[in-house]
Amino acid sequence: MSNATSRVYVARLAGTGVFDPLGDRVGRVHDVVVLLRVKLPPRAVGLVVEVPGRRRVFLPLSRVTSIDQGAVITTGLVNIRRFEQRAAETLVVSQLFDRHVTMLDGSGQVAIEDAAIEQQRNRDWLVTKLFVRRRAPSKGGLFRRGESMVIDVGAVQGLAPTESQQGATALLATMEDLKPADLADVLHDLPDRRRLEVAAALPDERLADVLEELGDDDRVSIVSALTADRAADVLDAMQPDDAADLISELPTQQASELLELMEPEEAEDVRRLLVYADHSAGGLMTTEPIILPPEATVATALAHARREDVTPALAAMVFVVRPPLETPTGRLLGVAHLQRMLREPPHEAIGTFLDKDIEPVSPHAGIGSLTRLLATYNLTALPVVDEERRLLGAVSVDDVLDHLLPEDWREADDDVTDRAMGGAHG
Repeated sequence: MSNATSRVYVARLAGTGVFDPLGDRVGRVHDVVVLLRVKLPPRAVGLVVEVPGRRRVFLPLSRVTSIDQGAVITTGLVNIRRFEQRAAETLVVSQLFDRHVTMLDGSGQVAIEDAAIEQQRNRDWLVTKLFVRRRAPSKGGLFRRGESMVIDVGAVQGLAPTESQQGATALLATMEDLKPADLADVLHDLPDRRRLEVAAALPDERLADVLEELGDDDRVSIVSALTADRAADVLDAMQPDDAADLISELPTQQASELLELMEPEEAEDVRRLLVYADHSAGGLMTTEPIILPPEATVATALAHARREDVTPALAAMVFVVRPPLETPTGRLLGVAHLQRMLREPPHEAIGTFLDKDIEPVSPHAGIGSLTRLLATYNLTALPVVDEERRLLGAVSVDDVLDHLLPEDWREADDDVTDRAMGGAHG
């Protein structure tokens, strides 16, 4: 798409002719469809095009090859089904124009009169600018037209529908691009009732990821509000160490009930972790790192490292053991580093280039010794073994950092955390 089309004002775009690659007119632009997202600029996803017969159809922006003055050129593929607005979608002309929003600089309210969409390097179209007008009161008490200005979309609040206008499902659609940690921040800031509504509407896997990023009070309240069966399903989807941390915060009777409802294998992992002190290697470890036998090939190991449920810290290292491969495993032989595997042929057995110099730790090792070992040897994870050198699990650097930070670091501002950490090391 040409540079001339990198920023387009919607008011000027409305009514513009839409043409196929051969120059035949398909219809005209009626509106622009955007998704209003939390903590991110609104994303424009398509155009509402009025075709002959006054039918309005949806044209994804991914099928627009050019927006030049007076013409929108498409790939020629236009869905002839009538446009039906979804709950998470907002029409710029029909619903955003004339909406009153509040300036974040405290200067009061303004009315939106136009919005600019701009294509990014990844080819997504975002709403980047708003043309707004301030309403100025006249001497007679009526309102007259005030000053107008172009502002960044992030300079206002109130762009998205209010809580009373937006159901949990629609609100979740605005958050679909957020990382679990960012979604956890959003949930923390919501009113209690709203937080529980949104959490209940999340799929099990997504809610599990978010609970792993929330503070203790928030996640205990969310799990306690779920039905016991649903809570057990979510705990099954969590990393065992995070599930154990959460269960340890629950009342004893509730914790016992949830452990009985969980899948037996998942519950067994959690029970084993609960016997260790919170800040010990056993209390911090996960029982599900990447574990393979020495005859496994590089290709197999890399396939395991690519799994979505494996964190980057744990993906950097494969723990090579004698059978059985479930923790507690057979004897730990060594580790295979991801960087080394990338330099070896795919058919090579990982047992031929093991790093045997990494000293495993006892499940009772303290967080201080874990931190020193990770920092000294530039590691992302450490093996945790019993007296017979059987692998019990692995402690990753992100779990150690989580426990080194102040207890309320998720809710605290950066400067508060900085002062707390500075005091801890002063």
